[in-house]
Amino acid sequence: MNAFRKFNLVNLGFALIVIAWGAFVRASGSGAGCGAHWPLCNGEILPATEQLKTLIEFTHRTSSGMSLILVVVGYLWSRKISAKGSWIRTSAFYSVIAIFMEAILGAGLVLFKYVEFDQSLGRAISISLHLVNTLFLISTLSTLTWYSFHPEQGFKKAGSWFPRDRFFRFCAGVFLFLGISGAITALGDTLFPATSLANGMQQDLASGAHFLLKLRVIHPLIAMTWILLVFIWSKRFEQIETAAIRTFLLLGITTQFILGFMNWMLMAPTGMQIIHLVVADGVFIAFWISGHIEQSMERV
Repeated sequence: MNAFRKFNLVNLGFALIVIAWGAFVRASGSGAGCGAHWPLCNGEILPATEQLKTLIEFTHRTSSGMSLILVVVGYLWSRKISAKGSWIRTSAFYSVIAIFMEAILGAGLVLFKYVEFDQSLGRAISISLHLVNTLFLISTLSTLTWYSFHPEQGFKKAGSWFPRDRFFRFCAGVFLFLGISGAITALGDTLFPATSLANGMQQDLASGAHFLLKLRVIHPLIAMTWILLVFIWSKRFEQIETAAIRTFLLLGITTQFILGFMNWMLMAPTGMQIIHLVVADGVFIAFWISGHIEQSMERV
């Protein structure tokens, strides 16, 4: 189990790196670095090029493939050490579904040319679907990692993989919309960069503004709602034995708010966008695990 735990930590960490690099691909406009080819890059297995965009996109595809292999290995390993229907095997199985869906959605972005400077509704919908599935992947790997560190629960028959608490599900739904609005906001920042805060506000409020600019105004409002909801949710973990998860959640949403404000003030530089995304993923992991902790407390 010790080796399995370490493997799952590496698996989750590597997946987060791949996700962050994917954001860099979008922010740098490198999505078409391999042309409209998939899984080949410009029609080649190993593209011979010195173009930076091609190297960025090819690196993302290679790392995504490595992540897929790690997830499949994790599932096969889970079959060796856990029974059918257990938390560990169920989480590992869902992670395989999620990683293959990631590959399909990523391929769709390339083949339908929803990359670089495309401003279509189709691109907004596709990145939203990609975001939803990415959260699904993170949740599966987080659950697998958590239960590998708590085998006394992980080897038991799995209950509701999506925690049943209604307030938790409501919070999760709000975070889903927060993530989608964040992805659209980041896309708008990439396609319509502002030269100043005043210029950015004029872009957003102009009567003939592109729909991506109009939608990005919603993101801060959903973020404030999410922060309030997480604060209320975290009060369930005031006991000493669960205080750590509450502290992590509160520190996470505070950091997330500060980074979001800085991202806006600095007019969304690429580095700040990626840091904001990584912290958001960390907060989501803590929130998701808190749902399983609360559910296990109810069973006890």
